Amino acid sequence: MASKRFVQSSINWVAIAERIPESEKATYFAFKAKSDGYLRKLSALPAEVPKIDWAEYKNKIAVPGLVDNFSKLYSAVKVPYPEDKYTAVIDKNEQEIIKGIVEFKSEAEVIIKNCETRIKEIEGLLPFDQMTYEDAAYDAPDLTLDLENKPSFWPHENIDYIFDEPEEEKKQIEEQKKVDASH
Repeated sequence: MASKRFVQSSINWVAIAERIPESEKATYFAFKAKSDGYLRKLSALPAEVPKIDWAEYKNKIAVPGLVDNFSKLYSAVKVPYPEDKYTAVIDKNEQEIIKGIVEFKSEAEVIIKNCETRIKEIEGLLPFDQMTYEDAAYDAPDLTLDLENKPSFWPHENIDYIFDEPEEEKKQIEEQKKVDASH
């Protein structure tokens, strides 16, 4: 009889419990117990409102027409079951989330394939202790020193050009070395 009133819960409590962190287990079980209590109370109630014995009230109430008036008014009241406004919105949101997850997975697969390719390239390189400057320049030309276009490594500090600087700047460099050595 209760099935006319509500649909059985479609919540998979076991699947939710698997995803709950240990620190939140107590709160989760308290929520589940409260939900189960409400479900038990609702299931215990009859599906239909109990029928009123109007004849018994007519015999007990002396005012003529009062019970008939109440009976008519009572039978005219219809409480509608609330309409479902949210299932469509939730389903739409779920589809958008699933679409986002699929896009993320495809992007992640591309990144993983690129990384696996780069790992294979790195594994195929000579060991660093056997690599020459020419090998390094061939494998990673953007990381090697180019004396014509890029004569120093980033951040290109003045210390890299110590022999090209005038005497005044050499004094500043020496002072800076003393400060650095004191630290």
